[in-house]
Amino acid sequence: MGATRREFLQRAAVPAALGLAVTADPVRALDLPIDAPRELKPTGADLGTNFTPVNELAEANRFAYSFLGDRFKTLDEFKQAGREKVFEAFAYRPAKVDPKPEVIERTELADYTREKVLFSTSPQFRVPAYVLIPKGLKKPAPAIVDLHSHGGMFVFGKEKVIDFGKNHPVMTDYHERNYDGRPTATAFVRRGYVVIVIDAFMFGERRVMMDADAKTGWDRTKYTAADVQQLNAKCRAKESTVVKGLTLAGLTWPGIVTWDDIRTVDYLVSRPEVDPKRIGCLGVSMGGHRTLYLAGLDDRIAAACVTGFMSTVRPMVKAHLDTHSFVHFVPHLHRWLDLPDVVSLAAPRALLVQQCSRDGLFPLAGMKESVEVIAKVYEKAGSKEQFTGRFYDVPHKFTKEMQDDCFAFLDRHLKPA
Repeated sequence: MGATRREFLQRAAVPAALGLAVTADPVRALDLPIDAPRELKPTGADLGTNFTPVNELAEANRFAYSFLGDRFKTLDEFKQAGREKVFEAFAYRPAKVDPKPEVIERTELADYTREKVLFSTSPQFRVPAYVLIPKGLKKPAPAIVDLHSHGGMFVFGKEKVIDFGKNHPVMTDYHERNYDGRPTATAFVRRGYVVIVIDAFMFGERRVMMDADAKTGWDRTKYTAADVQQLNAKCRAKESTVVKGLTLAGLTWPGIVTWDDIRTVDYLVSRPEVDPKRIGCLGVSMGGHRTLYLAGLDDRIAAACVTGFMSTVRPMVKAHLDTHSFVHFVPHLHRWLDLPDVVSLAAPRALLVQQCSRDGLFPLAGMKESVEVIAKVYEKAGSKEQFTGRFYDVPHKFTKEMQDDCFAFLDRHLKPA
């Protein structure tokens, strides 16, 4: 009987272990047939030599459920069919549950109240959130679902958009680099909005903690900057692991994230301080990704602002795959819908897309094309004036100028004249 692969490898290792001379080229010594010659030209692609066939497959895709095609005669048909395709791709639509909210902490501040809340989005998940409520409300107020970003920061989630006054030093730096030093949830509550912010799955109080790191503890107020850096690295390495686990469970990571965001609106409209007809959402980067899905899938969102996350997907195949997290990829979806198609499911409701012209996460051509596609969908839907696409000569960041434009846009659509 011939040797097994394991036995062969063990025998091959013996001469080296004994300090004996080994053949300089063991593969050549085996007299294997040589590979067929291939000219290796630089590709500049994340997929390297596999870019060409994958790109050809991507180019052949026609986004069959785009409203700009001839499949759908009405906007309602497009929205119904398109949303169903998104949920099919998400592979996550658990039975709706009673949120059973629990206020676990209430802090009275000068101009608003901050509540820490737990509520259910599914039988498996109790989601932590902060709710910010302006003081002096005389009637139900407009509300904002503020969707936090990724930014390689897993240890913190909802804290990314809140100014606690004395923030963790790591968050102070994060606020400056990503939000120009002005966390948006705090800015919105000071403008008279009720604001809710949750931890997306895998972030903040829903992050992964490995057994080997238990000595660090769970209380983030005790973490040093070095602790945060180390734990972030562990979480980052587990992105592919969570995708594998959810795949074996028949689920997707973005499906869970978006479902939680939709159920957040369920809880928000149950609050007496909130006018359910005046709800908006926004986010930058992964927060923009979450916004485009929440706005596209939930008609209770009256106005939305997607910042720093919008492109057609075909131009991304070459060199904008490794710039993104696993949470941004929805299996099979782009056979049917492009990203601008998904957010266009929000039509005819108000939509602002803010693009960073020097954003290294996306190809500029894809960013420009996506705005053109959305504009055409809104025009075909008879609501051209409800969409605004704007470019800013900045890198991937939610600058104060961009925030001011977002605030003005949402004020215009969510606050009475």
